[in-house]
Amino acid sequence: MRPTRRHLLSAFVGAGLAPGAGLAQSYGQRVAVENDEGKAVANAILPGEITGQIPALRGVTYAGPREAETALYEFFDFNCPWCRKAAADVVSLHTSDAALRVGLVHNPILSPQSAQAAKVMLAVQRRLGSAVAWDFYRTLLGRPGRIDGPAALALAGTLGAPASEIEAVADSDEVRLALKSHMRMAADLGLYATPSYVLGNAGILGHPGARSLARMIASTRRCDRLAC
Repeated sequence: MRPTRRHLLSAFVGAGLAPGAGLAQSYGQRVAVENDEGKAVANAILPGEITGQIPALRGVTYAGPREAETALYEFFDFNCPWCRKAAADVVSLHTSDAALRVGLVHNPILSPQSAQAAKVMLAVQRRLGSAVAWDFYRTLLGRPGRIDGPAALALAGTLGAPASEIEAVADSDEVRLALKSHMRMAADLGLYATPSYVLGNAGILGHPGARSLARMIASTRRCDRLAC
């Protein structure tokens, strides 16, 4: 029997992953970089054989040119306190940097409600494409209050497909497996904070701010490091 909406909106992803459970990557000051407040940003050099697998993940929402030389991946949770600020800054970076490709990867480690919303966004991406999913991300994280399945479904139903269709996709094994793969990637890379970022082969814990991220992107383009 197909799960009811109540089942969907109360079910957690069931991935069974602990944050950082994969490589237990050690984050420190591998490269000396500061956030927008002048404080040190935890970062690490990540194995290229693992970061190279991120583009193959299903359900990543992309914005920016497919052939861009520089890609920034944000691993986020819809209910982390800093993810709202991060979303505004990531959207701003995308708008101001036409050569940047942004990938949004789900890591709902804080609550079942975060996993519910992630499944809905994955369904939006699968049913309506990355451009609509990008707007979903920008809009939902731009609203105050806790984000859960009902809130996510309510927004999804205004984007071009009935909420019932989005719900059916969110219930699917394809979405469940996609979300599990996103969380497994975050765990393998030791990304135990949300938001976190992958830029080139560097992992960045926490949100450093728009200006700091822009400096890191510029340095990565010049010398393949967060700071030259």
